Amino acid sequence: MKYKHILVALDLSDESKVLIDRAVSLAEMVGSKVSFIHVDGNIGEVYPELVDIQAEPEQRPLNLHAMDYLHKFQKYTDHPIAHFFVGTGDLADKLKDITKEQEVDLIICGHHHDFISHFISYSRRLLNKATVDILVVPV
Repeated sequence: MKYKHILVALDLSDESKVLIDRAVSLAEMVGSKVSFIHVDGNIGEVYPELVDIQAEPEQRPLNLHAMDYLHKFQKYTDHPIAHFFVGTGDLADKLKDITKEQEVDLIICGHHHDFISHFISYSRRLLNKATVDILVVPV
């Protein structure tokens, strides 16, 4: 299948670079767009709408530390990033709407192999709510 728009779900860790590398590699092979998304579920739904910090760089929907980390991801790759959506709330719920609006046909997310992930798996929730293909990458 030829994907047209890949959306990469990032967390605030250096392991997200593995996801970016995988998305860029695939995008270059098939000629697709790449966008990023980060949704902070720890602080509730302070911002119900996603902000595209690629289009509106002056917006700061999260604290300064988080925004600095996200800006590093923007600069990490030379591949053009179409959108970088940032918000708060539940990632699975946000993905449902944004994949339809942006015509995303592949989501790339990570899965940690640690003790906590045996009990709380964000990727499992994404799989249960997704309407498009998902590539889950072990990080």
